Amino acid sequence: MNEMDIQTVTLERQGAVLVATVDNPPVNALSHSVRAGLVDAVEALESDPQAKALVIVCAGRTFIAGADIREFNKPLKEPRLGVLIERLDRCEKPVIAAMHGTALGGGLEIALACSYRVALESARFGLPEVKLGLLPGSGGIVRLPRLIGVEEALAMISQGNQVDAEHALETGLLDEVMADDLRAGALAFAERIVAEGGAIRRTSDLPVPTIEPGFLDAKRAEFAKKFKGLDAPQIAVDLVEMMSTTPFQEAAAREYATCKELIASPQSQALRHLFAAERAALKIDGVPAEVEPREIRTVAVAGPGVMGRGIAICFLNAGYPVVLLGKDEENLSKGVGGIRKILESGVKRGRMTQEAADEQMSHLTPTLDYADLGAVDLVVEAVTEDLATKKDVFARLDAALPDRAIIATNTSFLDIEALASSVTRPENVAGMHFFNPANVMKLLENVRAGRTAPDVLATITSVGKKIGKVPVMVGRSEGFVANRMLSKRSREAQFLLEDGATPQQIDKVLSGFGFPIGPFALADLAGMDVMAAARKARLAGMTPREQACDIVDKLAAAGRLGQKTGAGYYLYGDDRKPQPDPAVDELLAAHRAERGLPQREITDEEILERCLYAMVNEAAKIIDEGAAARPGDIDVIWTNGFGWPTHLGGPMFWANRIGLPNVKAALEKYSALVGEEYFRPANLIESLVAEGRGFYD
Repeated sequence: MNEMDIQTVTLERQGAVLVATVDNPPVNALSHSVRAGLVDAVEALESDPQAKALVIVCAGRTFIAGADIREFNKPLKEPRLGVLIERLDRCEKPVIAAMHGTALGGGLEIALACSYRVALESARFGLPEVKLGLLPGSGGIVRLPRLIGVEEALAMISQGNQVDAEHALETGLLDEVMADDLRAGALAFAERIVAEGGAIRRTSDLPVPTIEPGFLDAKRAEFAKKFKGLDAPQIAVDLVEMMSTTPFQEAAAREYATCKELIASPQSQALRHLFAAERAALKIDGVPAEVEPREIRTVAVAGPGVMGRGIAICFLNAGYPVVLLGKDEENLSKGVGGIRKILESGVKRGRMTQEAADEQMSHLTPTLDYADLGAVDLVVEAVTEDLATKKDVFARLDAALPDRAIIATNTSFLDIEALASSVTRPENVAGMHFFNPANVMKLLENVRAGRTAPDVLATITSVGKKIGKVPVMVGRSEGFVANRMLSKRSREAQFLLEDGATPQQIDKVLSGFGFPIGPFALADLAGMDVMAAARKARLAGMTPREQACDIVDKLAAAGRLGQKTGAGYYLYGDDRKPQPDPAVDELLAAHRAERGLPQREITDEEILERCLYAMVNEAAKIIDEGAAARPGDIDVIWTNGFGWPTHLGGPMFWANRIGLPNVKAALEKYSALVGEEYFRPANLIESLVAEGRGFYD
């Protein structure tokens, strides 16, 4: 057996088979050394007359999991991935890709260029480039349809989702699946191929399967709705159509050229920014990486209302036993029934089996007794948004819980320091702010109080990941980050109604920008009674104009509570589709007359700028105050919490691209128009502009 080190690729001989082992932790990314090492392995195979086949296998927990994202913004060193792919494709001896873990992106493209593909039954496969605004550029688009058919291939390319080994075997992506010992199984497979004559199978030589008439046009229409505003899925359809009628080498060259164009595109830059920002958000400012999270075995949720039910389901879905604490039997019974109803809905929709739903319900323990919390490691408080009520619950939890148990409040606006002061162990208090519906929304704003212990912060971040959320650490601030910024957008939307805009115009502008729903359609969905109650709770802290802008109160008083009553800002029929209502125009006209406000023509540009720049300005204040650690955290919060279009990178990335001098000029313009107290540029924006820098410089 000969062995030689080729940087991150080790090559050894087992009889007539060479084995190239990639070892580039943590995910065997396709760094330059890996690409060069694999090219050298192919050269060694062809130059060794005694070597009849090559097996490519990876050390560690996964097969090659894609490109090295650190190389995206740097000149690529040869050999590029395409050179490696071409070398594999024209190899004169069979090459077998042996896969475990995940084979993603460039890793899967390498496998597609091999003669054969084998994998462990636990392996998964995908082309996730589209999630970064990219598409495969090294043969994924021209090879995959030839192996598994156009429909299956387009689904993988345009959505970026993974498929399992069983599905991959059924569709023809894999030649064999193994239960265990991948290396031994791949060697045996290679030896069998050699014994049978060493046949070479080039995917590039396969014909393109027939595409049904109208299939691609139907996909374009589907993707226009499903991936609103995103370019890459539509370009994927174009490339698949091109591939079906173009000679292989020419099609491969056009695929690569398109990938290069997409790397430089604003959408890909924005999506790659978010990819990096989500990972950076897991690094907690001031908490060393070596701080170990506390062990969380059992969770309690205090408050079985709508939010509490959703939070409980998050933990049940992740396999945690949950104690549900209610204040009375009726309250608790409704909570348990609500949880069961949500799980049953998941069964009806095919998202889970009846057995899984029953299993989750068996892990739910309802109780009225705080004494039943003696073995709980984490409790999420989700009672009514009243400080006195929450402080009372906190004091009771403090008396009942073990010394190391964490108390996390789900409050949206209340002062977390006031809650922490109501317990004897304030170091155990933090915030875990879920968004409604809690079992659906991805964002989790974790909140640090002044005395929160570092391992508590590490724990709520770790737990957030385990329950499938995108956790972002924020600091003490009314409304934290998401709701504080949202309140400024809501303020301007209301002021714009006073100035002469209509609900439908404002909603159309903001949904046209890329939000999934406009603010007034959203208010009708939430309920005007809920909106009025939230406004009442914050009324004392509002400016005189905000206090006088009582359109929400007037709608609620008129019984126009939104979809639940068939009328709010809009009228609703049986189809629940919003329709403009002349009665709202009359209500707004009367409100303007009462307030002495003249109606004027409002442009779409003014709507967009006032609503969005108000948010960006508030975000700059949040960073300046230290309530958010970095601008990227705010981008992660808004793309995961309130539907800021991901292809625009989040409010801070978007503002940075516009240019902070332009943002500052617009803020000054609206300071003069609306009021300096609403649009005075934040100190951070002033200083960055003066220094010629942006949020990300």
